[in-house]
Amino acid sequence: MAQSIKYYYDLLSPPSRALWIALKLAKTPFEDCPVALRKREHLTDEYKSINRFQKVPALVDGNFHLSESGAMLRYLAAKNQLTEQLYPSKSLEERAHVDEFLEWQHLNLRLMTLTYFRDAWLFPINGIKPKPKAEHVEKLIKNVEGSLGLLERLWLDNDFLIGKNLTVADLLGASDIEQLKLCQYSVNEKQFPKVAKWLERVREAANPYHDQAHAFLDKKFKEAAKAKI
Repeated sequence: MAQSIKYYYDLLSPPSRALWIALKLAKTPFEDCPVALRKREHLTDEYKSINRFQKVPALVDGNFHLSESGAMLRYLAAKNQLTEQLYPSKSLEERAHVDEFLEWQHLNLRLMTLTYFRDAWLFPINGIKPKPKAEHVEKLIKNVEGSLGLLERLWLDNDFLIGKNLTVADLLGASDIEQLKLCQYSVNEKQFPKVAKWLERVREAANPYHDQAHAFLDKKFKEAAKAKI
């Protein structure tokens, strides 16, 4: 009997959540290998032997080690470990459009949301840097909303990013945006109506795994909202 793929992840990481949800939706058997970033488990020598870049997510398939979410998705699809809907293999055009979004995302949606999350939440809460000044936060939000505007105008002519069905592109893009709940940021429905409705469609299509993966973020968002009352 073939060994299950080992999946190393922390649900605090957007790409970790997206791949975890994809594996669950595809009913792909895998060995659960959580890595606690907050405890710096990714910086241990033990984890370095798993992923030489010491980041999450990562997978191990027998003696084969792989990192980088895009590479992992393509590898899993090539091994028929993802559904045709999540990562198309029969339609060259659909697969190319999924890949197009994954390439676009890195210097757009992910870069802007990651920078905001890092400067406004991650660094301050870990004592690496002080809480940013209001002017810097405004600039971070402006950059995020510039990227959301591109998403609204260039990618959301259909129910999902690549047509009428949920793909890994949706999971990755939505996870980046959902991360900003830790910064107490939520998408303005009036400013970005397509994005707001798309996020809800992604949640519905990916549940119950979407809510399970985002439980920590949702909890922190609600706690902070109550504290303001």
